[in-house]
Amino acid sequence: MVYRIRSMLGWRSFALLLLAVAAGGAYYYFAPTAAKDDSGGREGRRGPGGDGRPQPVSVAEVKIQDLPVWINALGTATPRNLATVRSRVDGELMALHFTEGQTVAKGQLLAEIDPRPFQVQLLAANGQLARDDALLANARVDLQRYKDLWAQDAIAKQQVDTQAALVGQYEGAVAADRAQVETAKLQLSYARIVSPVAGRIGLRQVDPGNQVHASDANGLGVVAQLSPITAVFSVPETHLPAISQRLAENDPVIVEAWDREQKKRLAVGRLLTTDNLVDVPTGTIKLKAGFKNEDYALFPNQFVNIRLLAAVRTGALAVPGAAVLRGTKGTFVFVVDGESKVTSVPVVIGPADRDLVAVEGALKAGMRVVTDGADKLREGGRVEVITKAQDAAAKGDGDKGRGERRGKRRPEGAGPPAK
Repeated sequence: MVYRIRSMLGWRSFALLLLAVAAGGAYYYFAPTAAKDDSGGREGRRGPGGDGRPQPVSVAEVKIQDLPVWINALGTATPRNLATVRSRVDGELMALHFTEGQTVAKGQLLAEIDPRPFQVQLLAANGQLARDDALLANARVDLQRYKDLWAQDAIAKQQVDTQAALVGQYEGAVAADRAQVETAKLQLSYARIVSPVAGRIGLRQVDPGNQVHASDANGLGVVAQLSPITAVFSVPETHLPAISQRLAENDPVIVEAWDREQKKRLAVGRLLTTDNLVDVPTGTIKLKAGFKNEDYALFPNQFVNIRLLAAVRTGALAVPGAAVLRGTKGTFVFVVDGESKVTSVPVVIGPADRDLVAVEGALKAGMRVVTDGADKLREGGRVEVITKAQDAAAKGDGDKGRGERRGKRRPEGAGPPAK
């Protein structure tokens, strides 16, 4: 084919044709790449972080306000009263008068033990008391008769004294019998088991029909007082002087209980007391706080995060925690001046409350500190302050653009676009 074309056009015409084809191919392959490189260069100069482009940042103003000083600790919720319901006598468990998980009152009937053995004991004690009481009455009558006869000098004084001793013996027997009667009544009352404290009773440990004993370790169940409830936690001993002073002055110390993730506040209460010893190995001391717990948000033996309000720092310089950065020279913040330039200012961190932290340094109220976008900043760099509204609008435009691009996609299986 090539030889036929060459023969038709000749050597010179054939060479010109090859040059034209080569030039067209070069233009086809290299012209789009150059255009793309030129576009990429322009985008690089316009992109964020490029030369001459201010770095977009978010800022917040330095404020002067009162910041609470919190002490964080790990604690455990403990019931104010916890009692194991046990039988005080041995016998057959006849009935249970509670439902598992029920809230019971102090003195409420919980269970009954077969009372017949104790009723028999009470009858026997009453019979013995009646017998000895009758003997005592007869001895007293005889004693009075002997006294009258001795006054008439009809009998010897020894007989009177013997009768008086017999009366005392019977009086002792009657007293012992009365004690036996009270003991029998007490044993009979133990056949009715009542709640020793008010609270919520747990799962039952024994079913009716079983033999129960006073020596049973598990008892019939456990009653725990849920409202009010307490929490026990430990804090470093360095906080002890300030806390003890506030307790001595009857100054209420606020204590908050939070869940495990520290996202939900469960209860707010007051500090009740401190322990009387410092734990030497850990250098901490145990504290106890009380909570009303009317909604039963706290449960016995539940793990809680404790926040104790130790003091309130008045007139503190407060900045968002995100504005504080750490470098080789310590902690600092980037301050945006009136010319949209940033300057690093060293600060000393103080107490924190949620998103705010108290700082000390060359800051004044109203100054703007960078809270987002500080990772690419340099001393004296120019910035562009982005407000929350602009940030939300930019995100909305981006989402809208992505939606439009998704809407322009042709469905699967569709034919080629119309020309």
